[in-house]
Amino acid sequence: MMPKLNASNSVVALLCAALVLLPVYSAVTGNIFILTLFTRIVIFALAAASLNLIMGYGGMMSFGHAAYLGIGGYAVGILATEGIGSGFIQWPVALAVSALFALVIGALSLRTRGVYFIMITLAFAQMAYYITSGLSRYGGDDGLTVYKRSDFAGLIDLSNRTQFYYLCLACLFGGLYLIWRIVNSRFGLVVQGVRSNEQRMQAIGFHANRYRLVCFVIAGTICGLAGALLANNTDFVSPAVMYWTRSGDLMVMVILGGMGSLFGPVIGAIVYLLLEELLSQVTEYSGLILGPVLLLIVLFARGGIMGLLGRMRRA
Repeated sequence: MMPKLNASNSVVALLCAALVLLPVYSAVTGNIFILTLFTRIVIFALAAASLNLIMGYGGMMSFGHAAYLGIGGYAVGILATEGIGSGFIQWPVALAVSALFALVIGALSLRTRGVYFIMITLAFAQMAYYITSGLSRYGGDDGLTVYKRSDFAGLIDLSNRTQFYYLCLACLFGGLYLIWRIVNSRFGLVVQGVRSNEQRMQAIGFHANRYRLVCFVIAGTICGLAGALLANNTDFVSPAVMYWTRSGDLMVMVILGGMGSLFGPVIGAIVYLLLEELLSQVTEYSGLILGPVLLLIVLFARGGIMGLLGRMRRA
């Protein structure tokens, strides 16, 4: 992970340094809001990075990826409601349930291709949305309040904004490192080969769907971790986080930053959520401005922001 210095890598290095030093800036200036905002951004960047693993590197256009955000969040919220507050139990359960759900979805949806794959993943996500909406014991449509954050036996205090931010950031960097190792491993090269030419990969002896399924489960598990972080961040989890529009937001973050690039989803999440926040302070019709802005970026920055930086380097 030690590439040559160029425009793209310089931006990534500066971005990582800024993310690490952000709590220091927040403490010096007394600006608590920026720390709260970037905690949310870091969590969604992790979710977008997990989607990039299957969409950017694996060529699997999942339109139901936000379901894992909700599953991870509800796993934490339901266990907390039932009196199980230990993070050493909540978080492994959140990861395990997310992985199991991804396994079921992947085993069925990977039998199809193209628009059919997109529709099946969307259907499963909507199914999860309606199931959680019907859980009256856990808030139903109104959502579930998490009255106490996950407890890690005093090792880390999630109620402390700075500690929680660094935990989210560590999960993001850890997730990116895991994705980098996967993508550059033999397994990852097979997944990318299947994306490029599935018939050829099968002809030389690789079982394409097995590799796709494992990749799909890994991505769902990472997104489940983001869901557990999100539930602790907001002290609340709602079926709305599983709705198809949230999956669309994650796809926009990946495309905006650059599909198939390691840090592209992180940059995409930062730009998208900052634009969303800034425009919401100017007008209640922020979507009317945000939509055309994103359209222009996609049209004139092929390959996303990372692709644009790459072309600037070559120019």
